[in-house]
Amino acid sequence: QAQLVESGGGLVQAGGSLRLSCAAPGLTFSSYTMGWFRQAPGKEREFVARIGKSTGGTSYGGSTSYADSVKGRFTISRDNAKNTVYLQMNSLKPEDTAVYYCAADLGHSVSNPKLYDYWGQGTQVTVSS
Repeated sequence: QAQLVESGGGLVQAGGSLRLSCAAPGLTFSSYTMGWFRQAPGKEREFVARIGKSTGGTSYGGSTSYADSVKGRFTISRDNAKNTVYLQMNSLKPEDTAVYYCAADLGHSVSNPKLYDYWGQGTQVTVSS
């Protein structure tokens, strides 16, 4: 069973930044599409961002997709040499408050959480107004 471990969450004021990391030491990392999702209290888990498998033997890259609510503020990236995916979050808003999860898919999923194979335990992000 693959293990995904998120870190980097915390409390930040509106307008601030956080960088989330997700390490996947037991995964053949470059073979997986990696996604970030979030879940606020009382709401369903929602798609945040996704980065596809790297191509051409590169350690980075892969196509990216974002939820409309985070476009222009969040950036997803990956480093296959470190088996890690990142989510840089800038210009944070109170509505970004949620538990953030990373997920891995052997296919080419984008925004449907049901298609992802492995999940981390989540990291709390709280944005104060």
